[in-house]
Amino acid sequence: MKQHVVVLTGAGISAESGLKTFRDSDGLWEGYDVYEVATPEAWQRNPNLVQEFYNMRRKAVLEAQPNAAHYALAKLESKFDVTIVTQNVDNLHERAGSSAVLHLHGVITKSQSSKDPSLTYDIEGWELKMGEQCELGSQLRPHVVWFGEPVPMIEKAAQICSTADIFLLVGTSLNVYPAAGLKDFVPNNARKIVVDPQASSLSVRDMRIISEKAGVAVPAIVEELLTS
Repeated sequence: MKQHVVVLTGAGISAESGLKTFRDSDGLWEGYDVYEVATPEAWQRNPNLVQEFYNMRRKAVLEAQPNAAHYALAKLESKFDVTIVTQNVDNLHERAGSSAVLHLHGVITKSQSSKDPSLTYDIEGWELKMGEQCELGSQLRPHVVWFGEPVPMIEKAAQICSTADIFLLVGTSLNVYPAAGLKDFVPNNARKIVVDPQASSLSVRDMRIISEKAGVAVPAIVEELLTS
C-alpha cells in the first residue's frame, strides 16, 4: 500500500508562476484593500468592482503557467498516494497533472450562485459578467471564499491531514485560519517538511525546515522521496 503524502500549499508556490500573493505587507492586493474586494459586504456594496477585480485575477491565472514545484508534486504520484490541499484559488496544480486537489478557498475559474453556494459552474474564458445568472435567477459571483465566509472544505481537509504519512507544507506562512490549524491534525509520527523562504519564522514542532523557494526545494524533495 502506497504511503499517503499530504501537501498543504499557499500563495508562495503560485507567486513563482507570476501570480501576486494575496496580501502584501501593506495589506493591499494589486493596489486594492482586500476588504473592498474580498468580503460579502464588498459584494453587496459594489458588485461591479468585485466582479471586475476577480475578472482581472482570473485573466492572470489563465495566462500563468505551472512551475517546477507544481510539476514535481504531480510526479510524486508515480510512487505515492498524493493529496494536495491548497489555499490558492488558481488551477495550476491541476494543470501540472495533480489528480487529487482540494481547494479550501474555492477556484477562481468557476462561478457560484449568490443564493446557493453549492451551485457552481465552469467559466468559459476569463470574464464573468454582471447579468449572468444561476438557475435560481441570482447573479453569478466568483467561486471564492471571502473573508467572513465559512470554509466549507475545512473538515474534509482536516480528515485528509489526519491520514498523512508524509506532510509537506509549501509556500504558506500559516497566518490564515482555519487553514493554519490543519497542521495540528497531522499524526505525530508523520514525516513533516516545510518549504518557504521565511520558514525559519514558523514554530512547527518536529518539522524539517527548508528556507528556499518552492521551485528549487520541492523538485529536490520529490527526487529524494522517489529514490529513497
